[in-house]
Amino acid sequence: MISEFSVIGIPNIPMIEEGDDLVAILSQAIARAGLQAEHGDVLCIAQKIVSKAEARHVTLAKINPGAQALALAEATGKDPRMVQLILDESDEVLRHKTNVLIVRHKLGIVGAHAGIDQSNIDHQGDERALLLPENPDRSAAEIRAGMQARWNTVLGVIITDSHNRPWRMGTLGCAIGAAGVKILEDHRGGEDIYGRSLQATLVNRADALANTATLVMGETTEKLPAVIIRGLPAERTLSDDAQETAALINRPLNEDLFR
Repeated sequence: MISEFSVIGIPNIPMIEEGDDLVAILSQAIARAGLQAEHGDVLCIAQKIVSKAEARHVTLAKINPGAQALALAEATGKDPRMVQLILDESDEVLRHKTNVLIVRHKLGIVGAHAGIDQSNIDHQGDERALLLPENPDRSAAEIRAGMQARWNTVLGVIITDSHNRPWRMGTLGCAIGAAGVKILEDHRGGEDIYGRSLQATLVNRADALANTATLVMGETTEKLPAVIIRGLPAERTLSDDAQETAALINRPLNEDLFR
């Protein structure tokens, strides 16, 4: 049984720029805070700083909207250049209304605007937008390998983003990239406390961790883009299976009841 665990914000992380070494920057911030990475930790990192380090900025002035983008821009009231970016990053437009485009991102993630954001970035005189990492699971794996080598320990890494959910108000932190973490805990075929067979209980541990981290990270001006979750049992939290990635969270299209 888990009686308690800690969620530790890593302070004084500088503004991230293109090409920055996140392993070095995060490790230095951890050390400055008088902390160290420990066995069983889960390092949760905001998608935005990963995208910045990976140069996922796009200048809107360089975007030429096509016919579909122009039509959707008129229907939604959005900037046609932003709409074109959303289309470029997506496989399918699922719904739209004023100011909102719900799409299936090329990564398989369903959400608003393909995760493209314009907040908390330096626009450098021109309007810019920030895309999701090209492969957030790979990014998480690279950061994990670097952190483990630097700290000589075993930990997990989750890249978090904020998602809305159908029929529920507000955003939640979700895992869009992960490495070294048990993603889904499958209780199907097991029993509840009364011995009743469980038919559909599949616990999303990665999203639960990401959302927990977001409570400390915040979503606006907190300037805490990374936290350590500590104290959870490593045997239930960590995994060395390279197939345990955040891509497992996306529901297969043949199970989508709302298409």
